[in-house]
Amino acid sequence: MATEPNRSGNASQRRTVERYSRKTRWFHATIYLTVLVLLGTGWWLLLGQEGNPSPLSRLTGRPDTQLHTWVGWVMTAIVVTGLVVGTRAAATFAAESMRFRRSDLGWFLSWPKALLTGRFARHEGHFDPGQRIANIVLVGMLMALVVSGVGLALLHGGPVFAVLVHVHRWSTYAVTPVLLGHILIAAGIVPGYRGVWRSMHLGGHLDVEVARRVWPAWLERNESDSRERTDRTDRID
Repeated sequence: MATEPNRSGNASQRRTVERYSRKTRWFHATIYLTVLVLLGTGWWLLLGQEGNPSPLSRLTGRPDTQLHTWVGWVMTAIVVTGLVVGTRAAATFAAESMRFRRSDLGWFLSWPKALLTGRFARHEGHFDPGQRIANIVLVGMLMALVVSGVGLALLHGGPVFAVLVHVHRWSTYAVTPVLLGHILIAAGIVPGYRGVWRSMHLGGHLDVEVARRVWPAWLERNESDSRERTDRTDRID
């Protein structure tokens, strides 16, 4: 918990709640920082600016092609480490992202209006239905970029190289609008999602009322777990 629970263990009587662990927040931060660098240098090169150093290239004194390759290897290492160290978390993430219910249709129907009002229809998942679709697309496209990027770094021509170039380019086209949408929503710029950014930043101190509005079922499970822990502590005492 982001703050100490009271003796009743009721999250509604706390101001903030921890949605993601510190390890998850650090993993997320390293991924999005490397992705932003790769996205910036990648689009710079795609737009034919290879001979014209980007601002990041001027800042670091390294060519954009080299920056793109180096940061690509860093991201690959982070992903592999995350999958090895956090196997259980990765499996949970995949299961929650691919779990859809018939009742989610009501959430989707209310979503356009809720973007402005914040009055989302109830859903039962750890992620809301929109997040689940974004998770699937982002992970799929990022894995395509990582695999094709590794292939491009290791190969130096030939038919496979040509295919990987197309995979890398089209994956970039596909992932860019999804990433921009994710940033727009996760940053809390959209009124309906105001405050959600705190779940991944500044210690993960998410306002309870924001959690209740966006992830109601998750918060209820969190409350129940808190009560059970408090009851066990009381019995031990």
